[in-house]
Amino acid sequence: MGALGRVKRRVGQALLERSMRDGIDLRRLRFLPDAVTMPFQRDGLDPLPEMAEVRAAEPVTKLATLFGRGVWLVSGYAEARAALADSTSWSNDIGQLVSQQGRSAEEQIGGLGMTDPPLHTALRRYLTPEFTMRRLARLEPVIERIVAARLDAMEAAGPEVDLVREFAFPVPFEVICELLGLPVADRERFLELGVARFDLSQGGVGVFGAAAHTREFLITAVAEQREAPGDGLIGALLVEHGDELDDVTLGGIADGVFLGGYETSASMLALGAYLLAEDPDAMDLLRRDPESVDRVVEELLRHLTVVQLAFLRFATVDVELGGQQIKAGDAVGISLLGANRDPALAGDLPDAFDPHRAPTRHLAFGHGMHRCVGAELARMELRIALRALAHRFPDLAVTADRDDLEFRKLSAVYGVEALPVHLHGAAAGTAPRSSPSRC
Repeated sequence: MGALGRVKRRVGQALLERSMRDGIDLRRLRFLPDAVTMPFQRDGLDPLPEMAEVRAAEPVTKLATLFGRGVWLVSGYAEARAALADSTSWSNDIGQLVSQQGRSAEEQIGGLGMTDPPLHTALRRYLTPEFTMRRLARLEPVIERIVAARLDAMEAAGPEVDLVREFAFPVPFEVICELLGLPVADRERFLELGVARFDLSQGGVGVFGAAAHTREFLITAVAEQREAPGDGLIGALLVEHGDELDDVTLGGIADGVFLGGYETSASMLALGAYLLAEDPDAMDLLRRDPESVDRVVEELLRHLTVVQLAFLRFATVDVELGGQQIKAGDAVGISLLGANRDPALAGDLPDAFDPHRAPTRHLAFGHGMHRCVGAELARMELRIALRALAHRFPDLAVTADRDDLEFRKLSAVYGVEALPVHLHGAAAGTAPRSSPSRC
């Protein structure tokens, strides 16, 4: 370890000790201890080799002790699925590690992924009807229109463009704004805030600070629509449940939908397009075989697993998992990426992207009570957007070597900052590129 690493470790330990004296609050952490960052790191699109080693030796392993609690990592598929399905032995209430005292409404932490029943049940009750296949069907022509417009804009800006800025971010951003009934404005600022919400490089300080800004925007949007409800989800919830939901609660619900509906989909579109551009077989399947679209999308979801870790869980009782005894109060992180790359799920070549692979019961959207409520919307966006991209630009080529791409280094949602592409084939003089992992 270098001098800087030793300094960081000493400062981090001092912060942890102070937090334990003054009361636990993750907001005070300016970076995470090295021991708990491994699940958020990758080698290109793949987990670090250590992930496979840990999973093979101990699919449930203790990473560290923080705030007097054990911190565990679950990387095995069977163990992850079991933990995600168990709603009695685990709590998702992160409030025990994040002090709410003295915080403004915008700074309060909550949402579906970080709450337990009965609050979780009540919040989900408002959202579930809006995400049925029947309700979502009305969004299909909207998504098709947005995708077509973005492809036209790319064509006009081409032949070389940044696919993240021109396609992967605008499509889900505009879709979620349509869903919520928000004007498509302040796009650049929200691009920054969306990334910051999942960037762990600054510890809790950066994550919770960015959360306050987006919540403030959406609480204000709710207040403005309370007098004149819009056509989207916010307006519908105000009309149907306005007497039950105050601005802060509804703003929090909208924040969860907004956050989960655009940043994760943007990462999937960017990294999915990257894999397709590097795999002519997969690109061809999307273009010529409509029946293959679902299979390719499911394999992209499994292989990429952009949401790297499920929301942190805390044992409510002493519990046995994967042969390990976890004490009440211990924190457990479930590596969705590790589980989805487990040979128990994906066979002999779990790290290969195989567009012909039969769909698996992957955990890209989680599992159990906290499974992503917008999973079907995400699938719809990916099917429409990636198939349209394959039809419009069948010779799409990435013009940067993988080593030159800036992948997020420490983020709960994995992604790439920019993806330079040539829309109609590799530009003259472009250097050969590294191939994505196939085995």
